[in-house]
Amino acid sequence: MFKNFLTSATRNLTRHKLFSFINIAGLALGLTACLLIAVFIRDEKQFDTFLPGGDQVYRVYNEYTGKEGTQLMAVTAPAYAELLRQDFPEVEQTARVMMRAEYKILFEAGQHKLYEDNGLFVDSTFLAVFPLDLTYGSLPKALDGPGSIVISEAMSARFFGTDNPVGKSIQMNKTSLQVKAVFRRNPKFHLQFDFLLPFATIGLPADRMKSWGWQQFYTYVKLKPGSNVSALQSNFEKEVKRKATGMPNGEVYTYNPFFQSLKDIHLYSAGFKFDGAQRGNITYVRALGIIAVFIILIGCFNFVNLATAKSLQRAKEVGVRKAIGAGRKQLMLQFVSETIFLSLISIVIAVGLSILCLPWFNDFTNKNIRPELFLHPAAIVVLLGLGVAVGVLAGFYPALLLSGFKPVKVLKGTAPANGPLGKTPWLRQGLVVVQFSIAVLLIICSVIVFDQVRFMHNKDLGFNKEQIMFFPMRGNNMAKNQEAFKNELLQSPGIEAVSIGYGFPGDAVAGDQVIVPRTGEQKIYSVTQLMVDHDYIKTLGLHLIAGRDFSKAMPTDIDHAFIINEKAVLDLGFGNPETALNKDLAWHPWGAAKPDSLKTGKIIGVVKDFNYKSLYDKIEPTVLQMVPKEAWKVAVKMKATGISNSIAHVKEVWNRFNAAEPLEYKFLDENFEKMYLSEDKLQSLLGIFTSIAVFIGCLGLFGLAAYSAERRKREVGIRKVLGAGVNGLVLLLSKDFIKLVLIALLIASPIAWYCMHAWLNNFAYRVTVSWWIFAGTGIVTTGIACITVGFQAIRSATANPVNSIRTE
Repeated sequence: MFKNFLTSATRNLTRHKLFSFINIAGLALGLTACLLIAVFIRDEKQFDTFLPGGDQVYRVYNEYTGKEGTQLMAVTAPAYAELLRQDFPEVEQTARVMMRAEYKILFEAGQHKLYEDNGLFVDSTFLAVFPLDLTYGSLPKALDGPGSIVISEAMSARFFGTDNPVGKSIQMNKTSLQVKAVFRRNPKFHLQFDFLLPFATIGLPADRMKSWGWQQFYTYVKLKPGSNVSALQSNFEKEVKRKATGMPNGEVYTYNPFFQSLKDIHLYSAGFKFDGAQRGNITYVRALGIIAVFIILIGCFNFVNLATAKSLQRAKEVGVRKAIGAGRKQLMLQFVSETIFLSLISIVIAVGLSILCLPWFNDFTNKNIRPELFLHPAAIVVLLGLGVAVGVLAGFYPALLLSGFKPVKVLKGTAPANGPLGKTPWLRQGLVVVQFSIAVLLIICSVIVFDQVRFMHNKDLGFNKEQIMFFPMRGNNMAKNQEAFKNELLQSPGIEAVSIGYGFPGDAVAGDQVIVPRTGEQKIYSVTQLMVDHDYIKTLGLHLIAGRDFSKAMPTDIDHAFIINEKAVLDLGFGNPETALNKDLAWHPWGAAKPDSLKTGKIIGVVKDFNYKSLYDKIEPTVLQMVPKEAWKVAVKMKATGISNSIAHVKEVWNRFNAAEPLEYKFLDENFEKMYLSEDKLQSLLGIFTSIAVFIGCLGLFGLAAYSAERRKREVGIRKVLGAGVNGLVLLLSKDFIKLVLIALLIASPIAWYCMHAWLNNFAYRVTVSWWIFAGTGIVTTGIACITVGFQAIRSATANPVNSIRTE
């Protein structure tokens, strides 16, 4: 029986080449997209599953609520871990990780001198919570005591070659450290690093490590088996609210701690602030999963459509089989088997296409998925199961329909013509509407995502980010001779301006508080602090809308002058930029000898708001002031021409001031480009999968149009003989399909608007969803459908009518 099914399927496949090609091509393309999406989702869900005891590990994060609203923060205060370890018996161990350094650190070993910035500062208990796979050394006490460092295999190879480095010395910024262990990096760990330094090595003050307000640590907790996480979180939350609310200076804010499972960190932290983990996005993963389902459904709908449309041509075959004794179950099994056969062919093609696309896919998604994954025995079983499932899904209804023909009527040639199959049945119409509803939905989403991404890359940020090179100063000579260093840089005709400060757009900025004296009391406000020099505004091209810039002709500006942005004018209660001028402002200097020391001064200028963070974040009240001892980043504004010469000049000047350390630099616009990498990739993926969905839908529409033209060719011939023109005949053959596409547009548009409105709400600054997007999508989709259907319609309308009616 199986041999008979296979023979029949092969014969039907070769007899109807066009329809077989459309079915196989549609399914193969759809399955290729699904397979690539499936391996991507599988890879995303592998994060942190490899760690022994990982089910008992949680990260503590904060829900911060202040006057500016509520936000989730991955960082916590250092006191959290201490409280958890001492007061909660269900806690087995805790580990704190300090946010990695904002600058590269110079390491030296033998003749090797390299910058490294991919490191973490950690508690000595880090390896007890995260037992990494070690190549050399042992876990116990690897991070105990000052002067210890644990490095990755890659870093070990860079400095020590193939030697075992354990026990050897490596210099960090001229400080000698001893290598205690070497670990293998696992790409599926949410923390990626090349070295670990214990807090004892970097010498953090003991009093700061007990702080409830210094929010700069990732806090991990490992619980004892059987612990009640919900109860622990509730009790810990009460303690945090009691000890870390409304501090300092009476400002009202709260921190609510939550426990996040280790396996959830990668995919469920997209909205967290100050998170250095490798982050995915569960929303994007789910969206891709839905798209995969959509694409495979479109492919299945194609088969159902074409199979039911072609059923007229197989009616006599069914009649003969029934006449010689075939039962309905046997016929259904035969037709479903044929569909499974086609599906399995499509699976084989899809696997081949997926393997061919894998290098590009890995490069695009920063993955390392191996082709062998598709050939693993478990994967083969899943693929075969997928082929059977798709075959049954696509083939069940056509099989049910075909097996239901009455043999007597079929053999007389009356049943199909008089029954519902003589016209386009409601099922085919419904499937076409669903197919194109999905296609229209994806097109609209793609256009809106493209519009938002284009907006993010091109929006006027309020400053000039082009041709600005920036880098950290290094060495005492450079720090002590900042003005001389700047003047030497400015000797090149290709350099327009130089600024040295802390807090450049796209880079790290500091949050702090300022004091506004008002009617006998001091009002405290949280602001972003930018430490600048006389040339900061000029270098970045900021716009002064009131007052003046810092001036070298006014020596008091260093200690008694502030510039604020428009947002600060409003939030600090100054009304408008003009009235803000000459108002008093005060700030507690960092590292002051006396805790109550104040820097007091006047507001001398107001700058137009500028986006120094990504467009996910609203512009915050910002204060610009000069604090020379905090200035350590250099920004060099270059002319658009001769950039290579300008860079060479910067390197030459650098070597004059610090020949011992190489220059490491980047350009400001690169930082902003990196902010939107996930959106860029989402845009590309949506574009690719939308194209696939539209193409598969058009394949089905082409097949249906070809069948419709074939079924109505005698009618067309008669109409042509009676005087019908080509335009009228094309409209006759096309209008039903175009009507279905327009219905799909009406169904998909509100769904797309709802989904995209929710997505755009993630951005503080976003595009408006305009009516032209829906109108344009309707025109494009209708045009695609017209071209697809029109080809067959014109071909039929221009055929010689004699050939189609001479047998009548």
